[in-house]
Amino acid sequence: MIYAIDFGTSNTVIARANAVTEQPEILTLKGLTQSSSHHPSLIPSLLYVENAEHGQVIVGQAVGDRGLDIVGKDRFFRRFKRGIGSPIQGFLPELDEKTLSFEQIGDWFLSAILEQLQLSAAEPIQSLVLTVPVASFEAYRLWLSQVCQRWSIAQVQLLDEPTAAALGYGTNQDELLLIIDFGGGTIDLSLVQFEGQQAAAPQGTILKWGQKQLDKSTPSKNKLARVLAKIGTNLGGSDLDDWILDYFVTNLGLAKSAITLRLAERLKIQLSRQEQAIEAFFDDKTLDSYDLSLTRAEFEQILQQNDFFIQLDELMTQLLQQGQRNGIERPDIDRVLLIGGTGQIPAVQSWVQRYFDPSKIKCDRPFEAVALGALKLAQGLDVRDYLYHSYGIRYWNRRKNCHSWHPIIKMGQPYPMSQPFELTLGASLDNQPSIELIVGELGSEQDRTEVYFDGDRLLTRSLSAQAANIQALNDRDGARTIARLDPLGQPGRDRIKIRFWIDEQRFLRMTVEDLLLNRLLLNNQVVAQLS
Repeated sequence: MIYAIDFGTSNTVIARANAVTEQPEILTLKGLTQSSSHHPSLIPSLLYVENAEHGQVIVGQAVGDRGLDIVGKDRFFRRFKRGIGSPIQGFLPELDEKTLSFEQIGDWFLSAILEQLQLSAAEPIQSLVLTVPVASFEAYRLWLSQVCQRWSIAQVQLLDEPTAAALGYGTNQDELLLIIDFGGGTIDLSLVQFEGQQAAAPQGTILKWGQKQLDKSTPSKNKLARVLAKIGTNLGGSDLDDWILDYFVTNLGLAKSAITLRLAERLKIQLSRQEQAIEAFFDDKTLDSYDLSLTRAEFEQILQQNDFFIQLDELMTQLLQQGQRNGIERPDIDRVLLIGGTGQIPAVQSWVQRYFDPSKIKCDRPFEAVALGALKLAQGLDVRDYLYHSYGIRYWNRRKNCHSWHPIIKMGQPYPMSQPFELTLGASLDNQPSIELIVGELGSEQDRTEVYFDGDRLLTRSLSAQAANIQALNDRDGARTIARLDPLGQPGRDRIKIRFWIDEQRFLRMTVEDLLLNRLLLNNQVVAQLS
């Protein structure tokens, strides 16, 4: 059986290819999916820890049904996807003498879903596709790959969320699509060109793990999805919830809590269907009651005050500029697909209509398109992609008297790379025992956000224009040293040769050769796994 999981900040969706009907379908898992009549197949991305030492957790709709999101305090987690692979300003609690991390919480969540999925499946899971935000750093993908290694599944693949969305909507041959994937934690924009005939040698493949291989006789679809431009940032529906809550805190003196944040989210959802939303709240501590009322006009004003549309305009401008470098003009775009719950907000749809004719805009599959499209990758569709981030090495900038980064592999590079990037280094001191090198993943100029805590809320905010969004891959004890020199190094001659390349899994790998001894010190090593 072939399955796909769209792991989202607010909600998660599971799809499978029905072996009998040969048609894709969205799954409903008892106790996990919500009971809403509007979207009954969504799994809320919520987790409650019963026992951290033994990994006993409750996930999905069961958390809300039992009220654990209100009374859970330190044991309840939401929005944890945002923290995975990111440096966080703040801390997570220690539960049952176990120190937690966002990676551990995400592992528990996905593993609990997979366990329930395997119990409900009539046959073993043969292939699984997971979707990832387009702006995700290598640390996130590496974490996801390590989680997948423990699952007894023959093949696991990754696909960018907006590309999956394009596949989920269905497309004609030779069609150019703009996908705007606006979920709870991120917004991703992609230009995807569908072509009827595949080229002989693909420029890149999607991530695959596992010791087993699927049947090589599985036919490949005679269609190619080529990613021409993409951009994304940490801005999503959860930020809008926070802004609404802040509005009532300022104007009504409302206290911030799990309950009031849930009410803010409900107001936002209601405003996607009606002009005015109203919720009542009684504070059992102060005995005060509140009527929380918000109109679409007031909501749009909140968005403007938080520079929401300015940020969207910057993203659209950068994406269209990328398209122009590939010879694509705005009128060339055949369809615009709006994905995710935030894309259902009328103000967002009006913003899109400022750029494109309403007849081109489709928004009728906001939640299921990503998971349904991911299934097509497992069924043999060829996807060609390129790097969204650059990679560089850190050096001391004498002119600025600070550390700077020199790119070695630039964004836009197709992967896997056919030729590695080579770097030769020598010792700088007499009798030098080792050579250290810090490698980083360099965010694009549009990556101007960081994740941080405001009380118990996990938020994002824009960085200043001077701040760079860089994630060092090996800046930790035991990982910076890439070569130990024996005999000791001496200045004046080349000592080691480093080869960097991007593999088919989109991981940066390196090989280090000692030129003096003519032997390998590191071979085919994933940089983020250096220790």
